[in-house]
Amino acid sequence: MRSRPLPPLCGHDRLALVADQKDLDSAVRPSSGGTARLLPLVAGLGAAAVFLPALANGFIDWDDGSLLLRNPWYRGLGPSNLAWMFTTVLMGHWMPVNWLSFGLDYVLWGMNPAGYHLTNVLLHAAGVAVFFCVARTLLRAALPARPASDPWLRAAALVAALAFGIHPLRVESVAWVTERRDVLSGLFYLLAVGAYLRYVARRAASSYWAALGCFALALMSKSITASLPGILVLVDLYPLGRLGGAAGWFTPAARRVWFEKLPFVALAVAGAAVAVRAIAVGGGLTPLGVLGVAARASLSLYALAFYLGKLLWPASLSPLYELALPVRPLEGRFVLGALGVAAVTGAALLLRRRWPGLLTAWAAFALTLLPVLGIAHNGYQAAADRYTYLACLGLAVLAGGAVAAWRRWALWPAALGLAALAALTWMQVPVWRSDESLWRRAVALEPGSGVARSNLGAALTAQRRYTDAVAELERAVALRPGYAEAWNNLGLAWAQQDHPAEAAEGFRRAVTVRPRFAEAWNNLGVAAALQGQGDAAMDAFLRAAAADPSLAGARNNLGLALARQGRVQEAAGEFRRALAINPWFLEARRNLEQAERLLGR
Repeated sequence: MRSRPLPPLCGHDRLALVADQKDLDSAVRPSSGGTARLLPLVAGLGAAAVFLPALANGFIDWDDGSLLLRNPWYRGLGPSNLAWMFTTVLMGHWMPVNWLSFGLDYVLWGMNPAGYHLTNVLLHAAGVAVFFCVARTLLRAALPARPASDPWLRAAALVAALAFGIHPLRVESVAWVTERRDVLSGLFYLLAVGAYLRYVARRAASSYWAALGCFALALMSKSITASLPGILVLVDLYPLGRLGGAAGWFTPAARRVWFEKLPFVALAVAGAAVAVRAIAVGGGLTPLGVLGVAARASLSLYALAFYLGKLLWPASLSPLYELALPVRPLEGRFVLGALGVAAVTGAALLLRRRWPGLLTAWAAFALTLLPVLGIAHNGYQAAADRYTYLACLGLAVLAGGAVAAWRRWALWPAALGLAALAALTWMQVPVWRSDESLWRRAVALEPGSGVARSNLGAALTAQRRYTDAVAELERAVALRPGYAEAWNNLGLAWAQQDHPAEAAEGFRRAVTVRPRFAEAWNNLGVAAALQGQGDAAMDAFLRAAAADPSLAGARNNLGLALARQGRVQEAAGEFRRALAINPWFLEARRNLEQAERLLGR
């Protein structure tokens, strides 16, 4: 079968209604081209409406704290800010386009979290609108016997866009400011797919280069988009029919299709290399000694089944699905996960001729998730809702395809399903309102999570509810004694109550677990200084500065310790180093001015 030209992406088509379509809802059965062109807007506004409660949410001091609340470098769009945005790999991510959006947020909103949440919601809504256009084009190609003006294709695309846009799995990506990288990269990713489809339809070089440019911007927002070349190949296989079957694999036409992918592959390889480098600098992957090859394989299959299960039944969604170590591949949940993946894959293969879209959507789902499965694991989680942002696109198109195929029989089930998804999402968004609401939810779902209890304890410490905080943190270190952050948080809770000895013990346990934990070394130095242990404080500050040369607070504290020993000249040098790291560090600037006065300068 020769490849078919595609209709223009979101172009105008005059509608010719047929008899069995008369009961189609007027909102999806436009009588004019102008109304039809509003459907992408309807999809985007529908998604935005469901996420409106996010505007009342605050910042979450999980990653928002390190990325935004305590980071002055992104605040503005000046030369120094831009240079930092394009060179930093803070927390293991290179995402300059994401930083540009945060810089613009700061210019517009300052540190008002509502503005940052509004940007997230608008970016997500824009992505949903673009996805409507992509889904409609793919469905038209998959159903070539249907007239382009068939209103059921529009209804199917609307269902696909909303199924993606209002699903509860989107909450983590939209309602958490840090995950701007999902909604921003997702928008560019979908624009790249849309431009590619336009290129296939019209053979316009400008559309091809637009697709490549949008892909580059997607990679500069989040590296998970590196899967795009593989997704384009799957789309070429089905529904475009440009590869395989009658089109062949290495015919002159097929070779041209492969050649088109080379620039995309080159960008993907470069993006993946930068991402690996950023992860290595920002913390690194889980070592093989902790998570072996067999464990990674079983975790990957389990995670794939887990994500599919949450997609079909989005209940008990948590900000953290903690990974309990060691992973035992023959444990029941891992065996069931592997069997589930095998069953779905087998069914998709068996039904590939009757329902080829099922195999394409399942392959796209697995391919998009591949970089964040257990094979390249990092962090404390077994899975995370945010990783499904792009992976669910193909399955959403499949859901739309069911509406296009079964028409009125699928319309009401689809409407009820979308209403249920909207209600669940509306209820899930306030979970991300504050640190306490977030981690209370996580602890309620998984009482044995040491990481969640540690984060809840830190949130309670920030509210000066020290008794409750210490109780949660002591439970956290009992559940997960190898979690250094829990010991550090426990030390901070004691320090806030003016118990430096107990605080110091918590910090010592933290650096024992993780010897290069710069923040804990710095905190230990402060606790030692408060107890009059000058030499111990000096040693701790030196270790903190060595563990993380970018920790300005450690340099400032080291300068203070030197000044107390009368080594004012050396202290001034440390204050200067702190200011070189963070020019907005007012305490270090005041300390430097004091040291300069003492030196007669």
